[in-house]
Amino acid sequence: MVKNLTKKERLKRNLLKVGEVAKMVGILRSCVDYYADIGLLKVDNYTQGKYRLFKKDEVLARMAKIKELKDKGLTLNEIKERFGGGGRC
Repeated sequence: MVKNLTKKERLKRNLLKVGEVAKMVGILRSCVDYYADIGLLKVDNYTQGKYRLFKKDEVLARMAKIKELKDKGLTLNEIKERFGGGGRC
């Protein structure tokens, strides 16, 4: 668990909170949470306040791939299968 990192420190470590990911990719925070809950996104760590943290490069690449596959008409379950049978990234 990461303790009391400032936004600057988190960004220096390339860690993003759910809202930051959502804003960067243009989706709702609830979608980012849901994708993490079902295993499409890997939560790298948590803040002391229990906020999820994601590695910036990994989560943005994964979100781009999810969007690409959704645009091709795949369901989230099909995308999970493509990512290794429903496992974490």
